[in-house]
Amino acid sequence: MIPYPQFDPVAIELGPLAIRWYGLMYVIGFLTAWFLGRWRATRSRADSPQGAWTPAEVDDLITYCIVGLLLGARLGYALFYDFPTFIARPLEIFKIWHGGMSFHGGAIGVALAFIIFARIKHKPLLAVTDFTVVLAPPGLLFGRLGNFINGELWGRPTDVPWAMVFPDPAAGGVPRHPSQLYEAGLEGIALFALLWWFSSRPRPRGSTTGLFLLGYGVFRSLVEFTRQPDAQLGFLAWDWLTMGQLLSAPMILLGLGFILVSYAKRT
Repeated sequence: MIPYPQFDPVAIELGPLAIRWYGLMYVIGFLTAWFLGRWRATRSRADSPQGAWTPAEVDDLITYCIVGLLLGARLGYALFYDFPTFIARPLEIFKIWHGGMSFHGGAIGVALAFIIFARIKHKPLLAVTDFTVVLAPPGLLFGRLGNFINGELWGRPTDVPWAMVFPDPAAGGVPRHPSQLYEAGLEGIALFALLWWFSSRPRPRGSTTGLFLLGYGVFRSLVEFTRQPDAQLGFLAWDWLTMGQLLSAPMILLGLGFILVSYAKRT
């Protein structure tokens, strides 16, 4: 067993202002996406499936994505995972420092941001998504690290040598999978490497988007087998199906569809 590091949830205190690690991880994720996006824009070409991009367009794109992600992730968590609580105490939805952000809700919010951005900038929607999904995994990496620092979304009880005892009383004081780190490694590092390699060569428009959806859906579904389901939901069926897996299934199917259709159109 590995001791769980005792983190102070507050990273920086400036008088009455407290900057929490959870929020700081989001900022780092957005800054990483912005930096990588501007770098990719300087190397984009008009004759590529993603089209030509300018750093100024990336600035606008990241702004749209930030708004879509934060609104979608918080509203998605309220709708998918803890609807009764937010109905009883609506103001809880603004307390994002308490955690409770749904990736799938955030993905819906970002998808809407893509649609609005593509219409305003007169860009093909799939060119926008292909360009942007490569920038998403670093944000997922830092977001999962934020979950780990918060000591939330821990895994199921286990006796593996790297198990940890999380300080949350709800964790029961038993060794558990550090599932947040599994997700950081798969959704953040492995998925980023896969997308970066795949998009380094010209690919049919929509295929990079499809690979992101497929890759995330598969990785998330696998980690869910080690992650403790949300207490207010539990298992949805068969003592193993979780909400995360249920929401990931459409992503897997949609991702496969994008890949198959994009390559079929190219032939």
